[in-house]
Amino acid sequence: MTKQLFTIAVLPGDGIGIEVMDVCLKVLDHLLADQPYFRLAYVHGPGGAQHYADTGVALPESTLRACEEADAMLFGAMGLPHIRYRNGTEINPQLDLRKKFDLYAGVRPIRAIRGVPSALSDPRAAQIDFVLVREQSEGLFYGRLYPEKQPKSDDNEAFDLGRITRKGSERLFDFAFRLARRRRAANSAKGRVTCVDKANVLSSMAFFHKIFWERAKLNPEITADHCYVDAMAMNMVKRPWEYDVIPTENQFGDILSDLAAGLIGGLGMSPSGDIGDKYGLFQPSHGSAPDIAGQGKANPTAMILSAAMMLGWLGEKHNLPEATAAAARLSTAVDVAFASGRLHSFELGGKDGTQAIAAAVIDALAQQPVLA
Repeated sequence: MTKQLFTIAVLPGDGIGIEVMDVCLKVLDHLLADQPYFRLAYVHGPGGAQHYADTGVALPESTLRACEEADAMLFGAMGLPHIRYRNGTEINPQLDLRKKFDLYAGVRPIRAIRGVPSALSDPRAAQIDFVLVREQSEGLFYGRLYPEKQPKSDDNEAFDLGRITRKGSERLFDFAFRLARRRRAANSAKGRVTCVDKANVLSSMAFFHKIFWERAKLNPEITADHCYVDAMAMNMVKRPWEYDVIPTENQFGDILSDLAAGLIGGLGMSPSGDIGDKYGLFQPSHGSAPDIAGQGKANPTAMILSAAMMLGWLGEKHNLPEATAAAARLSTAVDVAFASGRLHSFELGGKDGTQAIAAAVIDALAQQPVLA
């Protein structure tokens, strides 16, 4: 049997991105060692803040070409607070990748894992399982993505241009309803889409809100409702287990996704995918964490779960159930590794670092039967 080959553009980036990517690839190698249906080939690409400091370029053309030719992108972390562009902003090549490949849906799964302490004392926190879907092509990041359209700033005032379009909103909401439909097929308790905006104050958000209800009418079998962003910030702390799929504007999604990650153990436990109609990039939600880089303390769980998201996306896109099964197997291994209660990452007060957590996931994989 000839295995299907998927080329993966690997961008480790800066700081702990390099460390978590290294062990993630080792975990993937263990996962797929006996896989008879497909294999992954890695093409490594440089980029990030340190690369900018060394060369004057944050994301070289060779890396962009590798991403364009790949079947998926696996991304570590890019950016260092002490290295900035001339305008004072940090190096964030991930924003450039979102723009170039039109990765409009920032998918942030938030799922409680047994054995990982929650910030909430309520026992229902164990039921947390929702997906925040952040619009990534416009909103309040529009001026950063398209600086030529940004109003000019001076020493007296500064501006950030926000933009909401019908096209951008419709495709975000359609994505959210498709996702809710898939989640309900797997779990009958799911199948709800909650739009988050600030339609009571901002005209752009009123437009966003209006389009949501237009798309909801086209999906009558899916429960649809709405929440203002400030109320959602409170509800995520008071009753996050009630939610399923939460589409929202770019800046709101950026903020709420960090809050949501805090509910399940922090950014080290929070994977993400930046997904468009053709391309997909998968990365942990955390940054480069230079304060712990090189110390072996970084939690690779979010990176590993992002790789599982990548496999699931490849399986769905290419109609390859074996890739989907591999994604589920990897997620289950993470659950098993933490379920014993003996694994405690540094950021949660434990002493288990990058290598120990990856080794525990590999051990959990070894205990699972390989599906033929």
